[in-house]
Amino acid sequence: MRRLEKRWEHDVVPEIMTKIECETDERYGKRPEQRSIDELLESGFALVDKPQGPSSHEVTSWVKKMLNANKAGHSGTLDPNVSGLLPVGLNGATKAMGLMLKSSKEYVGIIKFHCDVGNADVDRIFHKFSGEVEQMPPVKSAVKRVLRKRKVYYLEPLEFNGREVLFRVGCEAGTYIRKLCFDMGEGLGCGANMLELRRTRVGNLDETRASKLQDIKDAHWLWKEKGEEKEMRRVILPIENALGMRRIWLRDSTVESICSGASLAAPGVAKVEDGITAGNNVALVSLKDELVAISAADAGSREIIDMKKGVVARTIRVMMKKGTYPKCW
Repeated sequence: MRRLEKRWEHDVVPEIMTKIECETDERYGKRPEQRSIDELLESGFALVDKPQGPSSHEVTSWVKKMLNANKAGHSGTLDPNVSGLLPVGLNGATKAMGLMLKSSKEYVGIIKFHCDVGNADVDRIFHKFSGEVEQMPPVKSAVKRVLRKRKVYYLEPLEFNGREVLFRVGCEAGTYIRKLCFDMGEGLGCGANMLELRRTRVGNLDETRASKLQDIKDAHWLWKEKGEEKEMRRVILPIENALGMRRIWLRDSTVESICSGASLAAPGVAKVEDGITAGNNVALVSLKDELVAISAADAGSREIIDMKKGVVARTIRVMMKKGTYPKCW
């Protein structure tokens, strides 16, 4: 059996390039790991291990009630019969959840072929549907039904049980795995359908960090009734942990202007992650690694390092509260 080489984009640690050496003033802002539980609840998220049965909206509503949140929103809807990772943003973090939809996903599932297949047949059809694939969204979908292209980074069989094959797939956001299974069956000329599916990874988050609904409820009770924070800090994560995009670090003197909705100009950049291209969504963060805003890059990483003036990124969504850093203009 041939194993496909994994090319998970978030496993590659990008180079951080320094534009200007500068320090941060510890009197302003707060590093994500130093936030209080109340602060985490105001701008954090829970990585929920969604069970089979309830809808993603139901699970999100339950988490909201368990944590007494004013608002909650999830990223990447899972069908009721699909289990696995469901990021649920709380209060202020809900503003970023829609932008997380572009993160790559990994699933483990079971496909059932409608005829007898051998290892070589499965290996061949899995190879055929790796790389760029074309998909027509199913009739019952929330998007317009037009043919679209998606990337399958890896697709590999794990176990065989007659006509049923346990498989793992890493793919671009918006890839329909049920449709992928159907198309592979058509490719073999006998048909196939998906029996089970579990999402095991979203961007840089994997299922080892997920919490069951009962874990979240218990953690909140321990914090409220016993004053114990350990479990709450495990189940409620800073929104920065969910970022599936490259980062640009800001000088302290630039943060407040971004919080006011301004575009980022070249002199305000302290450091840049490699791999940014014009048009990418990027995270603008402070030198304490706090998420300030999500922006669209106007230039690539190397260009940003060399630029002396001009706009390098245009703000899409401000995440940090105004007044966190001093006004410097």
